[in-house]
Amino acid sequence: MIHIVRETGSTNADLLSLAQAGVAEGYWLQAECQLNGRGRQGRHWVSPIGNFYASTLVRVRPGDPPAATLALLAAVALEETIGIFLADRTVMTLKWPNDLLLDDAKLSGILLERIDDAVVIGIGVNLAHYPDLPDRATTSLAAHGVNVLPSTLGEVLADSMARWLVRWRSEGLVPVRARWLARAHPAGTALTARLPDGGRIDGLFDGLDADGALLLRLASGERRIIHAADVFLLEGA
Repeated sequence: MIHIVRETGSTNADLLSLAQAGVAEGYWLQAECQLNGRGRQGRHWVSPIGNFYASTLVRVRPGDPPAATLALLAAVALEETIGIFLADRTVMTLKWPNDLLLDDAKLSGILLERIDDAVVIGIGVNLAHYPDLPDRATTSLAAHGVNVLPSTLGEVLADSMARWLVRWRSEGLVPVRARWLARAHPAGTALTARLPDGGRIDGLFDGLDADGALLLRLASGERRIIHAADVFLLEGA
């Protein structure tokens, strides 16, 4: 079920409140615009009319894979969805943990927030517009000659998410991880990871571990496991 509203502060914030009120798994809340959209690490998500802003809810069950791996699932479902509308899929790559890039420019963002057994997954996609950000290149589908209505994208994405959620529960993380790696930038891509404590690690992309954490190969040859970071393509590499 997709419930569409004209305007709200944040679809994630709204759905977190609905989760406490007992809304069922699979509910989608979509807004034409947000006044206080949220990105990762407390960043503001610019939300003009014409782009896609929606959140959905997963109720974590005993025996499910780790809840954090829903970030990979959401990225895979979104990449699959965008691929339906994009003629040249070769321009798309996934960057850990869940950014979808077109020609190395950020197209979308995914934010997971949890309350009790409910994981709210917020997804924003630059369909018609994209912001000018100081620290990363951005783009939109319209900039690639692709025009998609937010409502159309929402219908296809909800179906893709539902199918991948069934696989995540029945088969574990393995198929999600495999699909993510197949759509990621090549092994050996130079990345920089900005850690929550302010530190920085530069290295080469070396895949994901079995739990979906990022693997970086450092200049020393050491293999570092990254569980939480803001990851960027390393410029000039």
